[in-house]
Amino acid sequence: MNLLLDTHIWIWSLSDVERLGKRTASLLRSQKNELWLSPISVWEFLILVQKGRLTLEMEPRVWLKEAMLKAPMKEAPLSYEIAMESRWIDLPHQDPADRFLAATAKILQLTLVTTDERLLHSKDFSVLGNP
Repeated sequence: MNLLLDTHIWIWSLSDVERLGKRTASLLRSQKNELWLSPISVWEFLILVQKGRLTLEMEPRVWLKEAMLKAPMKEAPLSYEIAMESRWIDLPHQDPADRFLAATAKILQLTLVTTDERLLHSKDFSVLGNP
């Protein structure tokens, strides 16, 4: 399975594994699955740090470099097609990060792994919850 990690799932997989459900943790560990990360999640991570909603014991750039070495993932591209789909995709809200992640999952045919209830009920792209 090709899994696109939303921002929280990605962060938890690196620093707070207990927050992942058993199924999610198992899927992330499985060699059978490809793990993908969008640059939007890196952008959102930096915003969380800047706003103080996420605290680190090191400089964010260092944390990111270590995270990429610890758990390398395929980088999901940002494309014109994904940007356009982010505006047309059927979501009940306008959060730009969520819209880009959902559009990325749809265009690249990835399964978005998320805890966000607003994304879990979409029929427009493949999504997997973190029970």
